[in-house]
Amino acid sequence: MKQITLRVLFIGICVLGFVACNIVNSSSLDSSEENHLIANIPEASGISYCNNTDTLIVVSDEGSFYEINSKGKILDTHELGDYDFEGVVCEDNKLMLAVEGEGLLQVDRDTLDTKFFELKGDGYKITNKHGIEGLTKIKKRYYLSIQAKNEEDSKLLVVKLDGDCAEVKRVIDHGIIDSSGLTYENKKLYIVSDTNDALYIYNIKTKEIEQEIELPEFAQEGVAFDKDNNIFFADDNGAVLRYKIKDLDI
Repeated sequence: MKQITLRVLFIGICVLGFVACNIVNSSSLDSSEENHLIANIPEASGISYCNNTDTLIVVSDEGSFYEINSKGKILDTHELGDYDFEGVVCEDNKLMLAVEGEGLLQVDRDTLDTKFFELKGDGYKITNKHGIEGLTKIKKRYYLSIQAKNEEDSKLLVVKLDGDCAEVKRVIDHGIIDSSGLTYENKKLYIVSDTNDALYIYNIKTKEIEQEIELPEFAQEGVAFDKDNNIFFADDNGAVLRYKIKDLDI
């Protein structure tokens, strides 16, 4: 009887611990943001929408990626190794993941086979204070955001995959400090700034910021849109948030 009682007590402690962990994950959000919380994912650092499966891929600083549905249910989890992922692009058959300070990691969605592309080129610098923090794709080129605390070093790198290299073909100076995530939608770039708690709509052709949208205060690390007029944010404190586009006046 005593063994059964102790076992029940142990299970109860574990359950309470699990609940406490989830409370901690959302403790950085105020009450209005908790209403938009759909998933708890440790150190969520990037997010991308998959058109062919109507799901989202969320990457973590800890070398993992998660596939979730639009309601936040975790459908699958994969650990790829000792990587610091900071951005992701979901394509029909593959994922492209940004590895901070190094380059791009291609992952086959079916087999999980990987291929690494080392970042090479001129016109930029990668340091501990100027790392890769966001990733999107336009046509056949990948766009990487360089996170910097000053406007001069705040850049986008346009890269082309060539052999084993991600070769920088063009550098865009946009002046948005702490650009921690980006995506491409409706022929515009959407760039989040963690420091400014803002979402910027950037016109590539005119090289101008068309709109600055104030965001609630959380650790913005990624942004994505789905087909149902939802916008999702990866929160580095361990959360995925979902809003309706109209909620943010986009």
